[in-house]
Amino acid sequence: MRKLVYYVGISIDGYIAGPGGEWDFYPVSDALAAYINGEMSEAVPTHVRQQVGLDAPNRRFDTLVMGRGTYEPALEAGITSPYAHLRQYVVSSTIGSIDAPGVELVKEDPLGLVRRLKQEDGLDIWLCGGGKLAASVLPEIDELIVKAYPVVAGTGIAAFDGAFQPTTFTLTGTRTFEGGVVLMTYTR
Repeated sequence: MRKLVYYVGISIDGYIAGPGGEWDFYPVSDALAAYINGEMSEAVPTHVRQQVGLDAPNRRFDTLVMGRGTYEPALEAGITSPYAHLRQYVVSSTIGSIDAPGVELVKEDPLGLVRRLKQEDGLDIWLCGGGKLAASVLPEIDELIVKAYPVVAGTGIAAFDGAFQPTTFTLTGTRTFEGGVVLMTYTR
């Protein structure tokens, strides 16, 4: 069965973005960029893949689930299909419609969506963000891949923004990059 993997970057204090959705304050070293381009290339947006000459086949993910706040920056840049190399689902009750090939709007029941996707054949499913969506599908998250950046944000969008529901995961791997970024992998 496919796994739902929440691959996300966070600040030391647990925020995936600033209060306005900012994420550009996270330092990305050359070594971290090489890791992302090499081992997590599906997580590189299609237009960036083209700019850096990245033409790697999907090895880990073939499907992406994201919230409105994750999708909107692409729209603001005129990009309607930010991850065209993946099947994309945008979970939002406030977006009216999406007219982009390969992008499906899901207005309700993200948990049902994830459960259905996990039953299909294919590679794993990347939970791209945001915090409210992550909290709503927490019962189905099989793996966390967390890039912890050596930054305190102070406030912003929490990695999980929902009800109190303590959920235990097991640390299965760590890797440290220059500049102090620590990559931690947890499994359920």
